[in-house]
Amino acid sequence: MRPTEVIDACVTANQLLINDVAQLTERDLREPCRLPGWTRAHLIAHLARNADSVVWLIEGAMIGETRHQYPEAGARERDIEAGSHQAKDALFQDLKSSCRALELAWDELDDGLWETLQLLGSGPRTLSEITFRRLREVEVHHVDLDVEYSSADWPDFYVEEELRRQVENLPTRAEHAVLVEWLLGRRDVPALGPWT
Repeated sequence: MRPTEVIDACVTANQLLINDVAQLTERDLREPCRLPGWTRAHLIAHLARNADSVVWLIEGAMIGETRHQYPEAGARERDIEAGSHQAKDALFQDLKSSCRALELAWDELDDGLWETLQLLGSGPRTLSEITFRRLREVEVHHVDLDVEYSSADWPDFYVEEELRRQVENLPTRAEHAVLVEWLLGRRDVPALGPWT
């Protein structure tokens, strides 16, 4: 089933991101973001390539093909690096056109294909789940961009849906007894394994 609420939230998130990126100067783009080793330009290039990768997966589903999000080893990193060196106007247009292409792909996807599996680094996921993961990418990385957008700006829909998902997955990320002890206020926050 088409995840209309997630798509709508993502369209809004894309636009808020684009609006903030439009305000950045060339100098701002070359400054570090909150992700170690990346500039704001790297992060914007990543978000553009991520949108392209989701389009690639949707196009695969439309022709009955199961695809890897990044089919060529090292392509993701190489494309982000190349994109990060674009001048401001080119990088801005890259982000805008990638977001728009993704929104058009969502519009064109038949309702019966949303549960089609495609391959992410974390394993097979439905296109519906991949759409939520795109919302996560935009919301979390908008904060990482360090442009006065914070988790306090996240829409309630995203926060509640992300919280539900993270709580469901919490038992897979730490020893259960340790988690219970923490939840009872009897210990500090435990070290968590990676989230997927």
